[in-house]
Amino acid sequence: MNLFEKDKTYIAGTYNRFPVAIASGKGSLLFGEDGREYIDLTSGIGVTAFGIADEKWQAAVIEQVGKVQHTSNLFYTAPCADLAELLCRKTGMKKIFFSNSGAEANECAVKAARKYAADKYGAERFTVVSMKNSFHGRTLTTLSATGQDHYHELYNPLTPGFASVAASAAGLDELAVLHLKTPVAAVMIECIQGEGGVLPLDPDFIRALAAWCKQNDALLIVDEVQTGNGRTGKLYAYMNYGIEPDVVTTAKGLAGGLPLGATLLGEKVKDVFGFGDHGSTFGGNPVACAAALSILSRIDDDLLDGVKRKGDFLRATFTGAKGIEGVTGMGLLLGLKTTKPAPEVLAACRDRGVLCLTAKDKVRLIPALNIPDELLAKAAQVIKDVCAE
Repeated sequence: MNLFEKDKTYIAGTYNRFPVAIASGKGSLLFGEDGREYIDLTSGIGVTAFGIADEKWQAAVIEQVGKVQHTSNLFYTAPCADLAELLCRKTGMKKIFFSNSGAEANECAVKAARKYAADKYGAERFTVVSMKNSFHGRTLTTLSATGQDHYHELYNPLTPGFASVAASAAGLDELAVLHLKTPVAAVMIECIQGEGGVLPLDPDFIRALAAWCKQNDALLIVDEVQTGNGRTGKLYAYMNYGIEPDVVTTAKGLAGGLPLGATLLGEKVKDVFGFGDHGSTFGGNPVACAAALSILSRIDDDLLDGVKRKGDFLRATFTGAKGIEGVTGMGLLLGLKTTKPAPEVLAACRDRGVLCLTAKDKVRLIPALNIPDELLAKAAQVIKDVCAE
C-alpha cells in the first residue's frame, strides 16, 4: 500500500485530507513525498509559529530531551515553572494550569468558572455563555460551549449548563435576561472567531461585554487558542481591545509544534483550584514547555511589528482585487471571501505550490509569524491570480 492507501485503511476517517503527503520542510516551505515544494500559509492551523525545523526551537527541544522527557506532576521541573513565570510576566495573569490542547485549556476554564461561582454564590450559579458562531473545542463539554448547532447534531445530549447569545448589542440584552433566569458564571469569547469564518468581534461590543461581566461578577474567559501567541500583532488578541480577562486560554502556536495548552488564571481565580481539584498526566511536560519557552521568549515587539506589517500588506494586496469580495481578520489571521468557492481556490493554489485553508466559506491564511516577505508576496500573487481567473 502507498501512504494514501495505508492512511485510509488504518486511520479513522475524521479528516478530509488534501492530496498532499508532507515529507519535510524548512521555514515556510514544505516538501511533499513527490518532491514538490509548497509555500505554507497554514502553519499547521496556526501551530508552527516560527515555521518548520526552526533551529532555536529544535535546539531547545533536543537539549531538554537529553535531560528528561517526562516526569509527572508529582515532581517539579524547571521548564514548567519558567514558562508559567514568563506567561504571567507577559500578561499580568497570576497562575497557570498546563494541559495538552486548546480544548483541554477551555475545559479547565469552565471548571474554574463553575468552581469560583459555586464557592462564592452557591451551586445554582453555573451557566457559561458563549457567542453564536463560536468554536471552543471538540470534547463533549467544549462542543457544548461552541455556538454552532451543526457541531452538536451528532452528539446529543450535550453537557448541560451552556448557552449562546449573539455577539452584538442584542446579545448583551439576551445575556442580561438570561442572567435573571439562570445566573451566569462566566462568558467565553473569541476576539476573532477563527473557525466561524475569521470574524473579528466589534471592539465596542467586546468592551461592553467586559464591563457587563465585571458589573455582574461573571468571569470573562477569552479563548486565544487560535488568536494567541503573536498571531494578531499583539501577544494575545484581547490586548488589542484594552480589556482585562479573568481567564485566558491558549494552545496551538504556544509550543511551536508540540502539544501544549495553558489556562491563564487572573486575580479572581488564581487560587480557585486546590490539591486534587484538577490535573493532567502530560500537562506541563518539560519538553513541550522547553519548546514553548523558545517560542514565547522570541515573540517581542519587533516580531509583532512584523506581523502587523505583513498583515497590512496582505490586506492591501487583496482588498479590491478581482475575484476577492472582502478581507477579514487581523495580523496574520486573515479570511478572504472569494467569488469562486473556497475549496476551488485552495485546489488551484495547491496546484501552483501554495497551501491555504478554509474557514466556512472563506479562504483562511495563517502563515508562520516570521514568513519571509518574498515568500509571502509570491504566495499572495498566486492567490490573486487564481481568484482573478
